[in-house]
Amino acid sequence: MTGRERILAMLEGRDVDHLPLMPITMMFAADLVGVKYGDYARNGEVLAEAQLRVAEAFGFDYVSAISDPAREAADCGAAIQWFEDQPPAVDESQALLQHPEDLLHLAIPDPLGDGRMHDRVKAISLLKERAGRDRIVEGWVEGPIAEAADLRGINHIMMDFFEQPGFVRDLFDFVIEMELAFAQAQKDAGADLMGVGDAAASLVGPQLYEEFVWPAEKRLVDGLHAMGLNV
Repeated sequence: MTGRERILAMLEGRDVDHLPLMPITMMFAADLVGVKYGDYARNGEVLAEAQLRVAEAFGFDYVSAISDPAREAADCGAAIQWFEDQPPAVDESQALLQHPEDLLHLAIPDPLGDGRMHDRVKAISLLKERAGRDRIVEGWVEGPIAEAADLRGINHIMMDFFEQPGFVRDLFDFVIEMELAFAQAQKDAGADLMGVGDAAASLVGPQLYEEFVWPAEKRLVDGLHAMGLNV
């Protein structure tokens, strides 16, 4: 079986010759090709080349466009801190949504508008062209609370659950619409599988998760499935 056949078979519940090999290799891939991680995250061509080479060297069943969680926030206008050899990060001291009303003036960025989102789309196109016949191509979007924290700041969003719950729901609505548009652009470029990063969900308790986060995550995943994407 090819890696692509193996992953699709597993997702469909069919027998496979062995479990798919799908490790996340962001910094490892950059190290393998001798580039600094800052360059890997900035340049989709560098990312694609590193992913292709690490997949070929170790027999991975997929290639992935994941690099860092700051792409969507950057295109929204957030301040990003760049580092030579580690992932870029949102500068929370200059959070884009300093006040809840700032959301009213925030536009969803064009995922094909030559920003960081577009760079990921271009990377997926390269990965699909060079590996898509034999390997699954994975895209990536941020989940509701992770992206909300990138735009608002993690400490503020945690307080907002209690002090401004309506704003949290409105922000989640914005995030879901943005991420589905981003996912569609990645699918159109060749992504078969969509990863979702929402680690910040682990910071809330069961009550907040069930009331706010779970419904938003479900809407996002349902939207991805409706596009025909595996998640």
